Amino acid sequence: MVKTLNDDTAIEKMFKAGAHYGYSKTRRHPSVSSFIYATKNKGDIINLERTEMMLDKAVEFMKNLGATGKIVLFVGTKPEAKTAIKDTAESLNMPYVAERWIGGTISNFTEIKKRIAELENYRKDVAEGGLDKYTKKERVVMAKKMEKLTKYYSGLTGLKKAPSALFIIDARSEHIAATEAKKSGVPVIALLNSDSNIKDIDYPIVGNDSGIPSIKFFVDAIGNAYKEGQMSAPEKTPHQNKFDAEQESQ
Repeated sequence: MVKTLNDDTAIEKMFKAGAHYGYSKTRRHPSVSSFIYATKNKGDIINLERTEMMLDKAVEFMKNLGATGKIVLFVGTKPEAKTAIKDTAESLNMPYVAERWIGGTISNFTEIKKRIAELENYRKDVAEGGLDKYTKKERVVMAKKMEKLTKYYSGLTGLKKAPSALFIIDARSEHIAATEAKKSGVPVIALLNSDSNIKDIDYPIVGNDSGIPSIKFFVDAIGNAYKEGQMSAPEKTPHQNKFDAEQESQ
């Protein structure tokens, strides 16, 4: 078992965060039956010992991604997940989706990349006074268009190629993202509750994916794992940094 969390208190912390709360037994997906400890007042109670084991596997994978400088796309559009996803992704300088998953973000990244570039160019023009060449009416039209692009693509600015992995809050809610990733061969780490099918998730973490404290606990654990991986990576030479930058732009 990976010693990434304080193993004496990890389960206690999950319990305090309410990570053990599953949905009603009637909503339980058959694939998670072995992860249920008991049913109380018709609601499933998740076995946190099993959850800890799954989290350790996900943490180890994230550490490896951090150590090798891979890009992880953080996804969580439900209201309870937005803040944690955005804050953690930004702290890691990683891309994120906190509003709505745009179909094709992975499977048709070439087109998504054009939208990102359009938003980046507009921001550059605003900063450098490049909009002065347009009429007032044209600027108003552009501003409205950019407002929409900002809402859905601001978390993706700087992303030059498809991510190496996805971290998702609520795989059932974000099934389009999970499906795109699977079809594209992109590994998925996901926090999911008792109503989800875990079979198609590479690194499932069965836990409460609706409570804000629970979500924050798992997002923090995954984010800290990536940071730990970054810190363990050997320092790169200028030549390696130049090579990585060239690869990133391709």
